[in-house]
Amino acid sequence: MIDAARKSDALRINEIFHSLQGEADAVGYPTVFVRLTGCPLRCRYCDTEYAFHAGDWLDLTAIVEKVRGYGTRYVCVTGGEPLAQPNCLKLLERLCDHGFEVSLETSGALNIAAVDHRVSRVVDVKTPGSQEAARNRIENFELLTARDQLKFVICSREDYDWSKMFLQEHGLSGRCQILFSPSYDEVSPTALADWILADRLPVRFQLQLHKVLWGDTPGK
Repeated sequence: MIDAARKSDALRINEIFHSLQGEADAVGYPTVFVRLTGCPLRCRYCDTEYAFHAGDWLDLTAIVEKVRGYGTRYVCVTGGEPLAQPNCLKLLERLCDHGFEVSLETSGALNIAAVDHRVSRVVDVKTPGSQEAARNRIENFELLTARDQLKFVICSREDYDWSKMFLQEHGLSGRCQILFSPSYDEVSPTALADWILADRLPVRFQLQLHKVLWGDTPGK
């Protein structure tokens, strides 16, 4: 247990596990996932509600050592919303210093400016179907680089049309990779693929590989 005096160098961790990356650029690669506790958002389709509150305090050294124990090159720091814990920035830096290929999965509602430049930032754009579209932090878009990704989870045809207009309104095509993913059990993957092709939309279609393999099993 971490005492109060040491929490300045610690994070509350929901789980650390080894699986295949199911999304974004590193899809398919064996990856260690570090899931932080807590999230200020309540997206309607959230599949990690168990991470809102449960977790144990671990100091940064212990986290890095546990990650190293899996012998895997790729590390994904996720949540919840990992940036809700300020020490997440320290963890990202340390993981990069140890030579890992590090990605950060973030809701897009918090400032990403201080994230280490070596980290690949996978930033959500919340669609109306998430019921959290008002939380999108538009200021983040100017910070994105070619190594980052924007992810839209599409819950309906209305979400798709909104996302298409959002891309145009904010000039996002070409800034970084744009990912369109069907909300699990809400939008047919085939339908979303057909919409993208019909509109010649310059986005990358993605399925959540881990759900294809293991369904909604936590820790996979």
